[in-house]
Amino acid sequence: MTVETTPAPATTTDVSFLLHHTAHVLATQMAAALGEIGMSPRAHCVLAHAAQAERTQAQIAELSDLDKTTMVVTVDQLERDGLAERVPSAYDRRARIIKVTPKGEQVVTTGQDIVDRVHGDVLGALPEEERAAFVSALNRLAGGHLATPADSPEGGQGVRRPRQSRK
Repeated sequence: MTVETTPAPATTTDVSFLLHHTAHVLATQMAAALGEIGMSPRAHCVLAHAAQAERTQAQIAELSDLDKTTMVVTVDQLERDGLAERVPSAYDRRARIIKVTPKGEQVVTTGQDIVDRVHGDVLGALPEEERAAFVSALNRLAGGHLATPADSPEGGQGVRRPRQSRK
């Protein structure tokens, strides 16, 4: 005999689900939009950080929250596509600066227009009077209570930690 049970009603809003689901959907929308110009969100992020200032590969990896292997693969692809090149640092002969090519600069500009459009579409789905409060609340969480992942309990599954600067 099968007994059907009704799950207990949630006593609070499932914030984890809401944040995870909306982040996932936004990521897929961003990937699709940047895919129109043959870019991934990760490649655009790396290229945009490189275009903003003279930065080493390690600095861009930290800003982009990428591990070393992923960063190398991403920059290799940007080089193959003629969008960036590695050049020696004037300050550290072991380091490489990621220099954006003229073609890469055009792609960064187009890509940023796409990113701005996708973000605008998200914020545009909210009433105008709620937009600033929404962004402010996300910034407070990202810079405060949700800035750093929790450590796993002994024997628990590990969590990915953000890259820490070596200052």
